[in-house]
Amino acid sequence: MKEILSTKNTWIKELKKYQKKKVRQAEGKYLLEGFHLIEEAQKNQQEISAVLVNQRGLQEWQAWLAEFPTEKLYFVSDSVMNSLSELPTPQGILAVMELKNNQTNDFSGRWLLLAEVQDPGNVGTMIRTADAAGFSGVILGEGTADIYSTKVLRSMQGSNFHLPIIEKPILEAIELFKSAGSPVYGTELNEAAISITEVKPLENVALIMGNEGQGLPQEILSQTNQNIYIPILGQAESLNVAVAAGILMYALALKN
Repeated sequence: MKEILSTKNTWIKELKKYQKKKVRQAEGKYLLEGFHLIEEAQKNQQEISAVLVNQRGLQEWQAWLAEFPTEKLYFVSDSVMNSLSELPTPQGILAVMELKNNQTNDFSGRWLLLAEVQDPGNVGTMIRTADAAGFSGVILGEGTADIYSTKVLRSMQGSNFHLPIIEKPILEAIELFKSAGSPVYGTELNEAAISITEVKPLENVALIMGNEGQGLPQEILSQTNQNIYIPILGQAESLNVAVAAGILMYALALKN
């Protein structure tokens, strides 16, 4: 196991740059923090370039580390771990991961599309729920939070290793689903929209969720096959977008 104790180490300085999206995309790598997520990545045969641990990590996950290739292990000081971590309290283990190639030509099944959903917690939660609801994949439109940021990675809890997540303009994605014969559902309360109580489960469908504050733009809504809404039974003005997405995804997935 190699040892790095200084934050001035050239490689450590390079790794710290992976906290920026443009660097992650240019280098094809990202940082993954926390034992659960790293273990989940390994279980799903994701490419792990290196694992960094401090004294805490070495003690807590000694058995797992003993099975990991020694040439990819690095022991680092607390100061190095703190410099790379974006968590209030670092867990003592961090991996350098290869970006996953999620391209696919198969758009059958149920898909979730996110249009300008900016909050990392919402994006991660919706992807995790799509995984739980048996959806086939997720498409991230322009302006949506980057899934390789620390907050999104932690919110997804490894669901990004279970289904394809693709970056693609939403209008372009709509055309792909229409070409495949899948109906495209938008979310808006208007005269033409139908209540979730009228929605029937579908084997093939695309569900689009929009920005937390602005919802879906008209240029997207005008291209959908049907717009749906969730009735508000109490006095709340609206639902959190991740909560709404969860309700809608299960409505489309579960048979009555």
